[in-house]
Amino acid sequence: MATTNEHPGEQAAQDPIKLIGIRDSALSLDEVFRAVGDDAAGGTALFVGTVRNHDGGADVEALGYSCHPSAEAEMRRVAEKVAAEFPVRALAAVHRVGDLRVGDLAVVVAVSCPHRGEAFEACRKLIDDLKHEVPIWKHQRFSDGTEEWVGAC
Repeated sequence: MATTNEHPGEQAAQDPIKLIGIRDSALSLDEVFRAVGDDAAGGTALFVGTVRNHDGGADVEALGYSCHPSAEAEMRRVAEKVAAEFPVRALAAVHRVGDLRVGDLAVVVAVSCPHRGEAFEACRKLIDDLKHEVPIWKHQRFSDGTEEWVGAC
């Protein structure tokens, strides 16, 4: 009789990266959630980054995201690194560029794994590494007329 860890569903999928993209249009939670559906996954973690109305004590009026031409390839590299570290069944990540308003979705990432703990950890690593390693920049405009550029994501 096989032990639980020997079941193929407990292992990472052969090609777990299902969706990677930089978009200049509204992001879809449904699209990302559907992309990570997997019958062997017991846990799916989803992170949604939204534009908030404040930052550093100032009121945010609007912001825009821009990216380097290599951003999508860098997203894939980060996703591959996460998939190699965790038993990922399916992974998806999309980031918005262009002008966004308060409440708009800026980034959506999701990871499915055999168990919830793995899914949470992998999803957190995915969003944290995307934020620190992918060349996407945020230009914030504040209600007092000031503005600032923020490094990656």
